[in-house]
Amino acid sequence: MRTIAIITARGGSKRIPKKNIKDFMGKPMLSYAIEAAKGANIFDEIMVSTDSEEIANIAKEYGANVPFMRSAKTSDDFATTFDVIDEVICKYKETGVLFDTLCCIYPCVPFLKSETLKLAYGKMEEFDSVMPVCKYPVPIEWAMKIQNGVLVPNDRNAQNIRSQDIEPKYFDAGMFYFCKVEKIYENNSLVSNKACGYIIDENQCQDIDTLEDWQMAEMKYRIINDV
Repeated sequence: MRTIAIITARGGSKRIPKKNIKDFMGKPMLSYAIEAAKGANIFDEIMVSTDSEEIANIAKEYGANVPFMRSAKTSDDFATTFDVIDEVICKYKETGVLFDTLCCIYPCVPFLKSETLKLAYGKMEEFDSVMPVCKYPVPIEWAMKIQNGVLVPNDRNAQNIRSQDIEPKYFDAGMFYFCKVEKIYENNSLVSNKACGYIIDENQCQDIDTLEDWQMAEMKYRIINDV
């Protein structure tokens, strides 16, 4: 079974300029995704899909392939992750290279471990797709909302339910997706109807969308790695 890692790293970033290659604890952010993929030893191909020559050069420096540049169509603000993945699969197919399984890895994942990718990949024998999820820290049934300045329960009937009586809920960690290639085209989605939620520790989960997120990630990295 041939497997490809596709790291999606577009050049444009409005809130954090050059986010995908900005220095994070001494290395370009993109390098963490590449090194995690290489360390997993499960991929026949590790490539970066980008529209930026600068990103392409850094990707190659850290051992990833950039066999072609991303098209203008998949580089604008309206292109979806599925559009990008579809383009990559089709481009390889044109050269006679086919893959059974893919792993879409986002570029800003400094806490992603090779072992996490390896263990998640092991679930692909039972499922059509695998995605990392993290447990909500508190029951979402207890959610509150503000109406006309007044704090009210989102669901009054759920407020008195004990936490031990509530089934845990999970959210997409937004780090990677393993998929069987043939299955993603059935629903034009990376997440199939038979998807596995691979539970990860909250220490590995970190959105990095703003400068405040970035600073929080750096502080978290220092604590976890004792640096």
